[in-house]
Amino acid sequence: MPHFNKSLFLYLIAVLFFAVSCAQSEESPQTRQSETRVLDFVTTVSFGEEGAEPVSTIRAALANDDASRSEGLMDVHNLPSDAGMLFIFDGDEPRSFWMANTPISLDIIFANSDFEIVRIHRNTPPYSHESIQSEMPAKYVVEVNAGYTMQHDIREGMFIILED
Repeated sequence: MPHFNKSLFLYLIAVLFFAVSCAQSEESPQTRQSETRVLDFVTTVSFGEEGAEPVSTIRAALANDDASRSEGLMDVHNLPSDAGMLFIFDGDEPRSFWMANTPISLDIIFANSDFEIVRIHRNTPPYSHESIQSEMPAKYVVEVNAGYTMQHDIREGMFIILED
């Protein structure tokens, strides 16, 4: 009959416990709960047909420099339904966004320097590293909660109206 080694048994239990503890502490980016950012909504953006009353308006946080544009909506876990982020660039050119470290699905609206919506990407996947292209030159980009553009019937060819 084999001899039971109590010391070896306790050692194996300790190693197993340590391994399980380490494995549980290494969370994926999707489950990582980083510090939630609080946005400052300093402007408004409206959407509509040219010369007509807007179909909807959001409060918007502003991203108008390299640092704020780079950060975007990263680590924002809750975006009010009437809010979003307005990105302002220096000129019209094809734009590319991604959803890395962005925990919520978004609709991304690209508009040119004439404020015309040239491309909408709906329901972008959270935490994705896939490049989301404007395909057309754009100066403005508006990010809103996924589904917002469908809910308010916002389409390519419509316009954004910025608060003065």
